Formats: sequence, C-alpha cells, structure tokens
Amino acid sequence: MKAVIFNEFGPSSVLKMADVQDPEPKDQEIQIRLAYTGVNPIDYKMRQGYLKDMMPYQFPIIPGWEGAGIVSKVGKGVRRAKVGDEVYGYFRLPEVHMGTYAQFIVVPEDLVVHTPKTLSLKEAAGIPLTALTAWQALFDFSKLQAHETVMVLGAAGGVGGMAVQMANWAKGTVYATASSEKHSYVLGMGAHKVFDYTQDDVQELLFAKEPHGVDVVVDCVGGETAKEAFSLVKKGGRVVSVVEHGIKELAPSGVEAGFIFVQPNRDQLHEIGALLDHKKLKVPEVAEFPLSDAASVQDKLETRRVKGKIVLKI
Repeated sequence: MKAVIFNEFGPSSVLKMADVQDPEPKDQEIQIRLAYTGVNPIDYKMRQGYLKDMMPYQFPIIPGWEGAGIVSKVGKGVRRAKVGDEVYGYFRLPEVHMGTYAQFIVVPEDLVVHTPKTLSLKEAAGIPLTALTAWQALFDFSKLQAHETVMVLGAAGGVGGMAVQMANWAKGTVYATASSEKHSYVLGMGAHKVFDYTQDDVQELLFAKEPHGVDVVVDCVGGETAKEAFSLVKKGGRVVSVVEHGIKELAPSGVEAGFIFVQPNRDQLHEIGALLDHKKLKVPEVAEFPLSDAASVQDKLETRRVKGKIVLKI
C-alpha cells in the first residue's frame, strides 16, 4: 500500500511517500481501506519526537490517528462491522507505528464506529479525535452543567470549534477567543461572544460580562495562554488544557486544573455521531489536500492559523 512514513524524528522533510506491506487483520480486528485521514497537531508533534518518552514506537512510523473509510476485511470473531461498511474512528494504538496516513489500517473492532448517516467520508474523517477531545474535556473532566459559563481559548481550530458547539448544546454560555477574521466562523459554531486575543484585553472584556470569571476554561493553545486561563476562571472553577501537560501544577488554590490526552471511546463517538445526524452539532469547515501534501499540510497546521479541520485524501 501507499503510505506516508518517517524513519527518524525531525522536521517535516523527514516525511516520505513509500510502499508498505498491507496490514492484515487478526482475530477481533478490522482492516479499513481509508478514504481520508484527519490531520491534527499531535501528528507534527509525534514527528518531532514529542511522544517518544510517553509511548512505545517503532520505525518506520505512519502518522495519523483519525480517519474514515470502508471495511475491507474482518478477522475472526468480529461482530460490529462487515465488509463494505462505512466507518470512522480515533485509531490510536498502544504502539506508535501504524497510523492513518495510509491506504489501509488494521485496528481492534472496539475502535470502529459506523459513520454518521448524514456525513460524507471526507466530513467524518476529521471528527473523531477533535470531537472526543472536546467531549472529554467538557464532560469527563469539567463535568459541565447546564447554564454554566465557558471560555474556549483558541476556538477556531478543530478541538476549539467542537468545544464551542458542545458547550452551547449543553446549554452553557459560551465565550471564545480567535483572531478577528475568524469571529464570524466561531459565532457560527455557537459562541455567544468572541474576543480578539491579538487586540483585546480579554480579561477586562470578559469581566465586564462575568465579574467573577467563568466556570470552565478550555485551553486549546498552551504556553502563556494556558497560564492566562487562570485569570479568567472563577474561584471553584475548572481549567482544562488539551495542550499543556503541566497545567495542573500551575493552578492556584481553589481552582481544579487538568490535562486531557484523549482516549478512544466508542460509546462517546457513537453519541457524537447521533448529535451530528440530528443537527445538534455540525461539521467544522473542512479543507482537503492530497496525501502527497502531508509535509506542507503539517507545516501549515503548525502555524496555528488553521480554521476548522484539514483532511488528506488517500
């Protein structure tokens, strides 16, 4: 099969197109002929060696953890899918080796979910990782309740856009940050008010509306922005980062903080799919590129100026 691989950690130039042996399913495993893969910040971080001390890995590495396609083979004992089914999923495996920048992937059947009926494979491919991250940040960690207030930092990206939508669906009051040219997009995702982090004093403008701060801050940026999150949350509130590993150590007394490293969850992804089918959530803006553009697309994503999601057509 054709795949994008890298044999050493480094810049995007280490990514190469290659011919790789097709993976074959074992018992309780499914082979998927991928149509599209979603592209996420974890992909370039993985290429840079970000995970080398966190997870076992084996070169050559095929990047990518989410995608959508058609079931092409099933192993013995598979019950949840059959050849020809359209499926999608967050396909993070215990070892960093076989990913979704490839024509085929083999995964345990527990990671595979049928695509939402109203979505194309292109639309479905960019949903699993970002949507599960937002879900686990808001509902598993933050335990968001109806009528609470939420600030999403970096709301125009994949996770941020999903977090805005989900907080709105959960009947929260949603504030967000994004550069001015992306305000209409973020408002369209369901934010009640968007602040321009490049121009505005975000704390001052937020406190004019929420004098004590918000109940929950979702940080999709990291770095100094993660530290600034604590100036926006009220006493007794929660700050959750999907970027900054050490955010818990930054928390002042009386504020709960934590980092989300998204976990595969078939039941949650099935529920998210139902919300998409019932128009409670919508697909973010999707930009498509060929698989051969993987290196330039990762460079583009690393600028942190991308709106919505990028997918690669396999």
